[in-house]
Amino acid sequence: MTRFLVCSLLCLLGPLPGLSSQSVSSPWTGSPVVQTRFGAVQGLEDADGTWAWKAIPFARPPVGALRWCAPQDPVPWAGVRRETSFGAECTQFSEILPGQIHGSEDCLYLNVWRPRDGETGLPVYVWIHGGGNSVGSSTHISTYYGNRIAARSRVVFVSVNYRLGPFGWFTLPALRAGASAENASGNFGTLDIIQSLKWIRENIEAFGGDPNLVTITGQSAGGINVLSLLISPPARGLFQRAMSESGAALTRGMEEADAKAQDVLERFLLGDGKARTREGAAVLAAGMSPEEVCSFLRKKSDRQILSLYRVFGLGMIDNPSILRDGAVIPLQGYDALKTGEYPNKVPLILGSNADELTIFLRFGSNISWQSDLYRAASKYGSARWKVSGVDEVARRLVACAAQPPVYAYQFRWGTLDSEGKSPLPNMWGSELGSFHSLDIPFFLGNDSVMGVFQAFLFSWQNEPGRKALSAAMMGYLARFARTGDPNPPAGGPAADSPAWEPWSPAPGGPKYIVFDARGDEPAIAMSNEELTDEQVMAAASADLREPLRTRTLQYLATSPLPSGVR
Repeated sequence: MTRFLVCSLLCLLGPLPGLSSQSVSSPWTGSPVVQTRFGAVQGLEDADGTWAWKAIPFARPPVGALRWCAPQDPVPWAGVRRETSFGAECTQFSEILPGQIHGSEDCLYLNVWRPRDGETGLPVYVWIHGGGNSVGSSTHISTYYGNRIAARSRVVFVSVNYRLGPFGWFTLPALRAGASAENASGNFGTLDIIQSLKWIRENIEAFGGDPNLVTITGQSAGGINVLSLLISPPARGLFQRAMSESGAALTRGMEEADAKAQDVLERFLLGDGKARTREGAAVLAAGMSPEEVCSFLRKKSDRQILSLYRVFGLGMIDNPSILRDGAVIPLQGYDALKTGEYPNKVPLILGSNADELTIFLRFGSNISWQSDLYRAASKYGSARWKVSGVDEVARRLVACAAQPPVYAYQFRWGTLDSEGKSPLPNMWGSELGSFHSLDIPFFLGNDSVMGVFQAFLFSWQNEPGRKALSAAMMGYLARFARTGDPNPPAGGPAADSPAWEPWSPAPGGPKYIVFDARGDEPAIAMSNEELTDEQVMAAASADLREPLRTRTLQYLATSPLPSGVR
């Protein structure tokens, strides 16, 4: 056996032994005990008249020899699996406690909610959490729970975990030597999400869901991951609708990922005393065989590996993700949208919030929320985020004749209006406005936001307006999940809802719908505004005076937050 096959064998390329005779799932019977392909699972009664199944494994634990390998089917089990708690979060830094690491590499679990009745053929709503692809989980906060949307929108709601940071996206020539295309991709977090969708295709009918009515949704990094699945060949046919909330169309090159992983390898060699200088570590690493590199790195604990990364805010790290490997993600990245050479042409919703950057500025920087720089950075940075995740993506998609309709939204509840007023109490309208992630509880129907922030932001005064807006947004999304069109049929329920028109390429044509509320009523209307990154940066240069102009442009140039499409 050549040394180039050793690392690929560590990934166990062939099917593993131990499969049971169970090869198909059973149909939904209304019973909380559900038979999946891999074993039976016990559901528990949850709020809003729903069943909830927690911590169902959709892949083998990616530990030991399976670290940095494509996910494999879970090991079948005997008896009935009854989990009363959610699975572990994937290994990550704490968002609150600096330097603290928690979670586990054994984290590839999903959760299912559905109404407690006998209906079958329900649409399937898949939730992909955010967190910069380095923090968070499917059940990180109660805002992500699926009981409310399952009950009100009558869907089967599935939330999934995926490997994060250097466990989800990591590559080196040694890890690629002799490996299959997927094992060599470095896109293990992306493959985890794809694996969960394969599990859904094979098992969701057992929960009463329709495997041909799957809508993938995600916010922030979850939205980035949703967009990446549009262009991912291994995800072909695994979903029929998609929604990206505050996502961005961003990919990274393999060279950048190699450099980051090489830095980790050399720092370990230094820390272990195997080299005395960085130059010596580089020479030593260059002389190691692929199997020596694989063995050396896989013997390090998850805590040891993550500790070598710098946290830049809210627990997130600068680790390249969504890698242009040529197998999981095409080498041309999102240029595939220009040519139409992308596999998943499905009805799509793209959205952003008016004040995306405030949460990062307020809690991840030393810029005072009362300063002109805070307001300028938020205004123009949030606009660039919209360009990256909405405008530019929509323009590329609608130019493709085979692309179904693309719908866009901007969430504005909480932002200051023309009179400087906000439904948020006290000064939170000025500090946060319609900040990044605030749309999540409105789409999912959960009356909570950011854990402890609920007590500060959601009040009895703004309750009627936000609940009415949430009901309207949930209605649009439920119809989209069923038909690919968020609008109600003529003469049917909610027929008087404002029309959500698809993105039009015509100058001055409809672009996106605005979600807001005035007093107790929703304020929903179409807008024909669209932006380019060049327009945003030109406006910042023209509108601001020195020294604010230079300071704002410098922040925008150095911020790790999304801009552009690549």
